[in-house]
Amino acid sequence: MSIVRTKELIENFDLKVVAGENGLQREIHSSEIHRPGIEVTGCFKFHPQDRLQLIGQTEMTYLEQLSITEQKEIFNKLCATTTPCIIISRGMKVPKYMLTIANEKDVPLLATKRKTTRVISRLTNYLEIAFSPSTAIHGVFVEIYGIGVLITGQSGVGKSEVALELIKRGHRLVADDSVEIRQKDGEELIGSSPPLIKNLLEIRGIGIIDIMSLFGAGAVLSEKKISLIIHLELWEDAKQYDRLGMDDEMHKIMDVNIPRSTVPIRPGRNLAIIVEVAAMNFRLKKMGMNAAEAFSDRLSHTIVERTDLVD
Repeated sequence: MSIVRTKELIENFDLKVVAGENGLQREIHSSEIHRPGIEVTGCFKFHPQDRLQLIGQTEMTYLEQLSITEQKEIFNKLCATTTPCIIISRGMKVPKYMLTIANEKDVPLLATKRKTTRVISRLTNYLEIAFSPSTAIHGVFVEIYGIGVLITGQSGVGKSEVALELIKRGHRLVADDSVEIRQKDGEELIGSSPPLIKNLLEIRGIGIIDIMSLFGAGAVLSEKKISLIIHLELWEDAKQYDRLGMDDEMHKIMDVNIPRSTVPIRPGRNLAIIVEVAAMNFRLKKMGMNAAEAFSDRLSHTIVERTDLVD
């Protein structure tokens, strides 16, 4: 999990520092944003002080109805030692006592003109991405007919060449060589390319090529959900490969199981078309159309009919 500091929010969002500038290095440990609606009434029993605190129009209006002594006492409690920062939304005027207390306690006090719900939405999305579990895998990641396909295999097996042919067939490149993966909501894996090699593809004997420059902006994609893994390996005569597609192989990345198919490499096999068809077949299975199961049922039915004829 990466470390997010309050200073990063100012750099990525339209936030203005109005007080507590000495505390901009405070760390943020949660993607949840708290609106201290109960706290402004004086109840701090269950106050999550380690979260971002967002004061909207509702909280500010209630505070203004209290005496200045009560307002200072409540805001002083809001400025806890573990509070990353306090944000004032809707461009509301910040009272002087807030500026004074924030400076005294080195709690960053930020202001924005955006509406409260908009601020919560943007900050939550940003922090959830920043705090998502992540890893990196060697492979090539492409989008085929809307399906995110991660192509894996040992170095030099031909992953990039397969990706190049797929791109020529109208599909899109997400990442080559190194695929950065983050876990979203505990159920999905989102793959993207490291910034250094974004839109680039390495072809042995040619070198590094820029896919966007060669094929246009429609040939690349910044990120995509990983739905299927195609593992390429050299053909082994002694190994038994799945010929019907009845075996459901899964590969676990972090906490998520992803369907995986192993494709053996042999002279004469058009791997790009095989990978393309694998993605199309995967999509059909998601729609409830399983050719392997249909064949198995048809075969069983035929065996039963012939057995009845013999009897």
